[in-house]
Amino acid sequence: MIPKPNKLHTEPSAYRPISLLPIFSKLFEKLFLKRLVPIFESQNIIPSHQFGFRPFHSTIHQCLYIVDIISSSLEQKQYCGAAFLDVEQAFDRVWHPGLLYKLKKILPSTYYLILQSYLKDRYSVVCQKDKLSGYIRIIASVPQGNVLGPLLYLIYTADIPTHPSTHMATFADDICILTSNPEPSLVSHNLQQHLNNLQKWCKKWRIVINQSKSIHITFSLRRGSCPPITFDNIPIPPASCVRYLGLYIDKRVTWNPHTRLKRIDLNRKLGLLRNLLHRRSKLSLVNKLTIYNMILKPTWTYGIERWGSARKSNIDRIQSFQSKSLRTILDAPWYVSNHTLHTDLGIPTVRQALHEKFKSFHSKLELSTTPGSNPSTSPIHALNSPRRLTRCWPRDLLAALCPHFLNSQ
Repeated sequence: MIPKPNKLHTEPSAYRPISLLPIFSKLFEKLFLKRLVPIFESQNIIPSHQFGFRPFHSTIHQCLYIVDIISSSLEQKQYCGAAFLDVEQAFDRVWHPGLLYKLKKILPSTYYLILQSYLKDRYSVVCQKDKLSGYIRIIASVPQGNVLGPLLYLIYTADIPTHPSTHMATFADDICILTSNPEPSLVSHNLQQHLNNLQKWCKKWRIVINQSKSIHITFSLRRGSCPPITFDNIPIPPASCVRYLGLYIDKRVTWNPHTRLKRIDLNRKLGLLRNLLHRRSKLSLVNKLTIYNMILKPTWTYGIERWGSARKSNIDRIQSFQSKSLRTILDAPWYVSNHTLHTDLGIPTVRQALHEKFKSFHSKLELSTTPGSNPSTSPIHALNSPRRLTRCWPRDLLAALCPHFLNSQ
């Protein structure tokens, strides 16, 4: 059993079981998956707004899509309302009769019967040392720890309702609904209509939305906000910042909360690793750099293709941490410049890493078929057209239009 983070360890629900599957079962599932995927793709079963568990799609693609919609609304002086919904125990609540009903309409009878046998008459048992619990029949959920589980969940939620006045963005069980309008009342009205349709769909297919963990946020450069919205007559809590797919997006999309919280996390990790990195450590320089590149650097490089458009002071917040870390690793005196530290160790600066990461990411965008992934279809694509705001947006990074890029050359 693996404990879940930020959960009470005295609660049984605070643990994730370890799935140990027979080798033969793993081979069969992978072979079967190769025959299922072409069927679903040929019928366009999985909606284009679903980014989870799909080839050439990632959390960064999803965040690019969302940030482009928000950026476009800010450029047009509009309010952009968003509802980030938390699905409670998403994979554990998949209703077997409902899933089989949907599969029967799509698959050939032989494939359907295989999946029916795969899901039905499953039991769970808990073994603690020499004690064995009773058998519990599993009437819901998709098997986890295998390759078929994620695909079955995508099929089960493929018919999630959309709305002509809103944008839908889903990544597995993470749901985001956005809409823009100059009038904040119309923004909430459109969101509420979509949420009402979604509530009926969730009730039909036995999916539970946790309203207390969901978030309603108004993206705008103005002080006002959109009227409150509800789900199943329960208000969704408003917020000025949301953590979505590992990125902290504030209502003005400044990325200041993201870099601030990442710097706090980086300082905490550096404190734990200080005994391995300081001058008295017996580790070699190569091993110290390996620790930095494997533990500390991934903390701030994740999502840099998105938050890299932040203002110079926010970028410098991360750069100062990297310079501090390299100085600790080398035990360099105060008069050695940060430029010398980076050059001698062959470590790119934050701005250099940002530019290279975005170029690499942009070169792979054409492989994605989801909305907003193709640069030519992005709402904020017209980089050469007159822009109302002087700030940088993520897609500006490719053209190196951001001032901190021009100043770093």
